[in-house]
Amino acid sequence: MSFFKEFREFAMRGNVVDLAVGVIIGAAFGKIVSSLVADIIMPPLGLLIGGIDFKQFSWTLRPAAGDVPAVVMNYGMFIQNIFDFVIVALAIFMAIKLMNKLYKKQEAPAAGPTKDQQLLSEIRDLLKERNTRA
Repeated sequence: MSFFKEFREFAMRGNVVDLAVGVIIGAAFGKIVSSLVADIIMPPLGLLIGGIDFKQFSWTLRPAAGDVPAVVMNYGMFIQNIFDFVIVALAIFMAIKLMNKLYKKQEAPAAGPTKDQQLLSEIRDLLKERNTRA
């Protein structure tokens, strides 16, 4: 089998394609959640703590000197990313919980044979046994 043929078979498997679609949708979903946090949640939260934008929180470890830029620790961006992560994780948890709930409804519990079916199975087995003895 040639390398390219083997690679094509690998790439076209259902799981690989599903994973690729999931990654692409996940990236787009991440952008939506980042916008939700940055543009919807953080402004009111900043207003509650005195009108400060979290992105502006930083510590200057070394000020700029001439052509050398300042060394700044942007902990506000870190706080923003923590909010992003928590909201993404919560949204994914809720989506998976909903999918699992829907999946359980689709799965009908396998019911055992009814009394009539059991009797018919016994009759069939007895007839087979009688025919093999004869």
